[in-house]
This record gives sequence, structure tokens and C-alpha cells, in this order.
Amino acid sequence: MKMEQKLDQRLVKIRKELLTNFKFYSNAALKIRTKTGQIAPLKLNNAQKILDKAVSSQLKTDGKVRIIILKARQQGLSTYTGGYLYHSVSQRPACKAMVVTHHADSTRALFDMTKRFHEHCPDILKPKTKYSSRRELNFNILDSSFIVATAGGESIGRGETLTHVHASELGFWQKSTALDNWNGLTQAVPNAKGTCIFVESTANGVNGVFYDLWRGAVDGKNGYVPVFIPWFADPEYREAIPESFERTPEEEDLSKLYDLDDGQLMFRRHKIAQNGIDLFRQEYPSEPEEAFLTTGRPVFNPEQLQEKIKTTRDLSERLALEGEEFVNNARGELSTFRPHVPGEQYVIGADVAMGIRTGDYSVAQVLDSKKRQVAIWRGHVHPDYFAQVLYALGDYYNEAFICVENNSHGILTCTRLGKDLAYPNFYTEVQHDKITDRETVKLGFSTTAKTKPLIIDQLRASMRKDEIELNCKTTLREMMTYIVTASGSMQAESSCFDDTVISLALANHVHTGAWTPIESTSEFYIEVI
Repeated sequence: MKMEQKLDQRLVKIRKELLTNFKFYSNAALKIRTKTGQIAPLKLNNAQKILDKAVSSQLKTDGKVRIIILKARQQGLSTYTGGYLYHSVSQRPACKAMVVTHHADSTRALFDMTKRFHEHCPDILKPKTKYSSRRELNFNILDSSFIVATAGGESIGRGETLTHVHASELGFWQKSTALDNWNGLTQAVPNAKGTCIFVESTANGVNGVFYDLWRGAVDGKNGYVPVFIPWFADPEYREAIPESFERTPEEEDLSKLYDLDDGQLMFRRHKIAQNGIDLFRQEYPSEPEEAFLTTGRPVFNPEQLQEKIKTTRDLSERLALEGEEFVNNARGELSTFRPHVPGEQYVIGADVAMGIRTGDYSVAQVLDSKKRQVAIWRGHVHPDYFAQVLYALGDYYNEAFICVENNSHGILTCTRLGKDLAYPNFYTEVQHDKITDRETVKLGFSTTAKTKPLIIDQLRASMRKDEIELNCKTTLREMMTYIVTASGSMQAESSCFDDTVISLALANHVHTGAWTPIESTSEFYIEVI
């Protein structure tokens, strides 16, 4: 009798593990087709273990899963997610899972994988199917189902109530319908414990739903946990080492930084030889920033920016303007990185936006006398109120010299700051009328086809000489997406912002010294450069 009780307890324990421990369940019940064509148990690889740890941690903390995965190619993460969803719908009642991919072939491949899970599942764990079609597995007793779909239609997720979602290769969904598909899919999932949303993709440029979702997750703004898995997490990404192999200085540095062996370096070398360094970084990134390539020529050195992102100072404190003073506020728009120093000479560059919540930001960059970024103010406010912000900011930083772009909405900010509030240390331009021989004073900095390249080139030179200490990751990321287009203009990549770049360029410009307008032809400017 005691033996029977012990056996019963052991079976209960095993059953509980099968239900709650996906790693245990996958090894016992899930079968995959290997690259050699064999059917074998799903034993989690390194990349899958990283994801599984993140899933377990979030379940413990939140009781639900909201994870976005930025990955290298072919690391088995779609396999992990497909297995996780099958485990949920086949072992629990009233679960409805949907997998959406970017292409019909991928949809079929993932559904075939799921049906293989079901076909090879041990009988004791295999639920009976009510029906099985080309896009759905339905388990009648559990009242659970597994559905697949291809992005691009207008009704994905609409009218459904889902418990589990897998958005596969979201970065490659059809751009015209991606946002609508994503919104329909996520709105079908209630914000309840036990629900799961997995998003995974390789990167595909610096715009679109996946990029925005990733940036929001990294910034802690959307409730998703960002999981980055570098290419070298996969032990299979290595090649045989020839006798003549010698590391380059770059490879030596990479080996020390990421603990890479010669086989991994050989894999990297061959992939770069085949497809180029840019495509390698996109498909086999070592850092998240490497994955997101721009579609134009970058203005600033991407590698330098990536290095600076790693070495930024921690946020000192956040402040918000209350009345006429800045006070501690965890949600304040002013982020500080260095303490305020009495007697220090500061400069402020400001870019003005309309103040619409979904539009561009108004930004003020604060540099000290050594060109160190000590603070940044970034928010959505009316141009009139932004003048009050700048007045208080300038006053806080020892009557800092303020330079405001006076284009468009900036006219109101400049007028309010320079005339109505009479800020004492404000950038102005003297303009000479050749016809009347009169001089007029214009408040703020006029950004034109001639002056914009000047201030951007000044900033680029300061960056190249490593004269500026930057601590705001948002600034550095916007600089990474600031490009030269095919027409030769300099601007933010599509769907990206450049407010921090322009405001930083203005702060750097006045830090460099007073600017005198140059009357020259475009040919002369090109010749000088």
C-alpha cells in the first residue's frame, strides 16, 4: 500500500511538472525534425533556454507573458514558441492560440511543425481532436484550439477572443497592413493572467511596428519584456578552422568582448565575405543596435554611436517643472546625468514642436563648458509653454546661453522667451537689408538649406574628434537613424524622430562660438568642405 501511495505521489508530481514546466514537457513530449531529417525530442538549445528563462521570470512576476524577441537567424525560437503554444492548448481547457507569420510558406511550415508535435505526442498526453484542417487544430473535450494565419488580410484577430498569440517575423509583415493586423491581434487578447503574446523577428530597418514595439519595450513604456539573443548564443554558428587562420585585430577585440572562439570567428568571417558587414550585423547581430540598419547613408558613425550607448552615464534624476522651479518627479520630462554646478557655464539648444502627443517632441539639450551632456528635456508641450520651460531651465543652469530654432512653431517660443519673458542670455541673429541698408535683430536660429548642413557638419566634426560626452540613449539612437537621403538632404529615417539631433546640433553650434551668417554660393560651400 505504501509503495502504491509513493507511486501515486510520484505520478502526481510528474503530471504537475508536465503541466507547469515547459522545459520538462518539451523534452518528454515534443518531437521535432532535425536538420538531418530525423525525428528527435525538443531539447532546448542555448537560445531557447534564454527565452525560457525570460518567460518563466515574467510569469512569476506578472502571471502572463508579453515578450518581444530580437534575434539572429534560425536559432529555433519559432520552434520554442510553437511548442509553448501547443503545450498550452493541448494541456489546458479553454485556450485559443493563434500564430501569424509574414508569408504563406512560413505559415504552412509552422503549422506542419505543430501537427508534428501532436502526431508524435505520447498518447497519455495527447488530447483528442474534434477536427483538423489546413489552418486549425481543435480539441473538443478541452474546448481549446490552435489557429494559423498569414499577415496581410484586414480581419486578423477581429472578432476573436484569444489567450495565446505568436507574431512571427513581425518586422517583415506587409507594411500597409502591419499596424492594423497587429492592433486587431493584440486587442483580441484580454489583459488577464495566463495569457501570452510572443513577438519575434529579425530586424528589418529602423521603422515599422516591430521597431517601434522593440524601442518601447527597451524604454519600459509598453509592458513588453525585450529579449535579445545574439548570434553567438547558438553553438552551431561556427566553422572549421584552417591551419592558416590568424585573427585580425578586430577579431581579437571581438573575441575578448564576447568570448568568441576561432570557430565562431571563422563563421563570422565567411558570412561577411558572402553578404557584407551590414547584412551580417542585421541578420547576425552581437548587440541590438547592430540589427537595425538604416535605408540611407548614416550621417554619424554607427559604430561610434553603438560604443557610446554602452558607456553612457546612469540617469541621475528626473525633474518636472512645477510653477517656476524644477522638482524631483519620476515621470518628469527633464532627465539629468550630471549634477548642477554653481558658476559653471552652460549652453542650451532647443528644437520646438507643435505639442501634439502623437507628433514630434520639443527638446532642449544642456551642455556644460566641457561639452558634456548634463541634461535633456523632452516632451509634448505647446510652443508658448515651452518658452516657460526654457526660461526655468536656463535659470536653473546659471542663466545658460539658449539657442532656439525659430522655424515654424519656434517663432512663438522665441518671441515669448526673448520679448515677453525677456530672458537675458538668448541667441539672436543680426540681419542686414542690402536695399534699405538697415539692420534688424531676429530672435533665435534660422535653419535654412545653408545653415542646417553647417550645424550638422559641426556636430559631426565634434563627434569625430570625440569632443562631446553623450549620456542620453534616445539622443544616440536618433543619431543612428539620421541619414543622408538619395537626394542629398539630411533628415531622420522614415517614421523616426530627429528632435534630439537638431537641438544637440544647436547647443554644439553656440558652444563652438558665435556664428556669423556666410553669404556664399552652394558651389563655394562644397569647395570649402
